[in-house]
Amino acid sequence: MDKFRMIFQFFQSNQESFMNGICGIMALASTQMYSAFDFNCPCLPHYNLAYGLGILLVPPFILFLLGFVLNNNISMLAEEWRRPQGQRGKDPAVLRYMFCSMAQRAMIAPAVWVSVTLLDGKCITCAFCTSVPLDTLGNASHPQLSQGEVQRVLARIPCKEIYTGQQLIANEVAVRYLRCISQALGWCFVLLMTTLAFLVRSLRPCFSQAAFLKSRYWSHYIDIERKLFDETCAEHARSFAKVCIQQFFEGMSKDLVAARCHLPRKAPADAGEAAEKLLGITDWGTMNMALKSWHRCKPPLHLHPPALSTGNGWAGEGQPPKHPSAPRRETAAYYSWV
Repeated sequence: MDKFRMIFQFFQSNQESFMNGICGIMALASTQMYSAFDFNCPCLPHYNLAYGLGILLVPPFILFLLGFVLNNNISMLAEEWRRPQGQRGKDPAVLRYMFCSMAQRAMIAPAVWVSVTLLDGKCITCAFCTSVPLDTLGNASHPQLSQGEVQRVLARIPCKEIYTGQQLIANEVAVRYLRCISQALGWCFVLLMTTLAFLVRSLRPCFSQAAFLKSRYWSHYIDIERKLFDETCAEHARSFAKVCIQQFFEGMSKDLVAARCHLPRKAPADAGEAAEKLLGITDWGTMNMALKSWHRCKPPLHLHPPALSTGNGWAGEGQPPKHPSAPRRETAAYYSWV
């Protein structure tokens, strides 16, 4: 149990670990789905190819889309791509990095499905059973069957219980021939995917490491900024609701007092703390304006230095001047480079 807890904590450590765990679970789920899937070839000349290729290609496409749906960054990518320019520019390199990162993770489960399907060989056997070379594997000069009848007989190769063309070609020979081709394609596909993954992992830092680090940093920044914004909005909503409820009950208590119902009234201890968390946003319209402003013109990624003294007071709260004010008049000029 402790090991599962450690693994779960590792998945929750950051966004990439969480998504890697989700992709691993989807890859295992794809193998379990294929093993539990009841493969039934129609054994008809015009339907075998569609059924075999459909089982080979349609579930990977669904798993690919599902990998995008389960990825939390897809909404963040769409929001960053569609938002107005505002006070912060949009970097296409960051958007490309986010999309490529999601696409690479979403491709894991489809690649596992295609690999397992090709190595099993049932789909290729069903799809291409009518293309078995009779000249080399069977009796191509069978005088009693026309070309259409030969295609119907060959289409029944995956269905051993109804196959009646042993004089034309042995069922075991055709199945073994197609399965060998399918397994060869499967191992080639696995080798191709492994080689591509190796090249991406090993050669990418050699060419654009600085650009890769910048894109990765700002991608993480956008993710963290969104989480902090959601947490801040949730905290503000909680404080706003608490103050609204407190004001409602205070109004009700005043009405009861006015109606000569003397009730014990005790001021809540956290009323001031909840009011401070509102940060001056105390009505519905102002909050909507703040949310629209955040979407339309996010603040620029530039941290301003602390404000200097203005007039006879200090802009910073709780920051007294370093030197006591002298009785004589002095004129000071401040120069700051921003």
